[in-house]
Amino acid sequence: MFPLQRGRRLRINESIRSLVRETTLSPSDFMFPMFIAEGENVKVEIPSMPGIYRRSIDLTVEEVKELFALGIRAVNIYVKVSEDLKDNTGKEAWNPNGLMQNTIRAIKATCPEMVVMPDVALDPYSIYGHDGIIKDGDIANDETVEALVKMAVSHAEAGADFVAPSDMMDGRVLRLREGLDAAGFQNVGIMSYSAKYASAFYGPFRDALDSAPKEATIKVPKDKKTYQMDYANRIEAIKEALWDVEEGADMVMVKPGMAYLDIVREVKNTVNVPVTVYHVSGEYAMIKAASERGWLDHDKIMMEQLMCIKRAGASLISTYFAKEAAILLNSK
Repeated sequence: MFPLQRGRRLRINESIRSLVRETTLSPSDFMFPMFIAEGENVKVEIPSMPGIYRRSIDLTVEEVKELFALGIRAVNIYVKVSEDLKDNTGKEAWNPNGLMQNTIRAIKATCPEMVVMPDVALDPYSIYGHDGIIKDGDIANDETVEALVKMAVSHAEAGADFVAPSDMMDGRVLRLREGLDAAGFQNVGIMSYSAKYASAFYGPFRDALDSAPKEATIKVPKDKKTYQMDYANRIEAIKEALWDVEEGADMVMVKPGMAYLDIVREVKNTVNVPVTVYHVSGEYAMIKAASERGWLDHDKIMMEQLMCIKRAGASLISTYFAKEAAILLNSK
């Protein structure tokens, strides 16, 4: 008790603070989400995400080499699919010569030690912008899952280290595990988006991929709330994470990040696998916008948020700040 105990003794200077610091960050804590576009020498900035680009495969590979040199060891990749390749089945998603498959091969050929985790969901391939196949005005869960299995196997064939199902269909982790194993890919892991909430923080991401739900001549769900989680719920997130682990997930993800750190800690305390947290596009965009106006110190807020996500229990942070944060950490 005071005065025998004085907490400030451990805060007197930076050297002491660094000795007793409970949480640390390194570039290997980060995964960088990347957006891929068709063509060559293409680099288009996403207006709502300053500093983030859609790149063609040739420039993506160059960026991956830079990331690896900085100490970043994982990338999560998404593709911007041409409109003429979209339909309600998502069949382009398992095209062996599709944009995603070619990207995976190019990254692994150039930087084989980079861990590649391609997104598994149908929304970039859907004419309706949904993560699944529309049938009778709703998402056909089981038919969608079978399509996701084809997609995941095609990613594994291209060289993916993990597949990352972000769709939130019921039972998809089990079917993905069974499908990968049956195809001979027992060592390809699954990083499941287990607690993915129906969040307004995803807006800039959907701009990047044109993956927001669209109006249609047939009846389709107006949003993604029938499969993504209600942000009012906490216990449901634990249940979803436990189900995914039981079905074979090697990692589970909580998405979004900062506003959901209570969920991160709950899941971390419950499961026995690594927990990934997605520091999403809206969270990135808010920091960029506020710092551009001089309202916040960009680097201090960036590092504070990343440290808080790690402190809450993240084993890996998927963040658009990965490169900037790695450069800053390496400069110290």
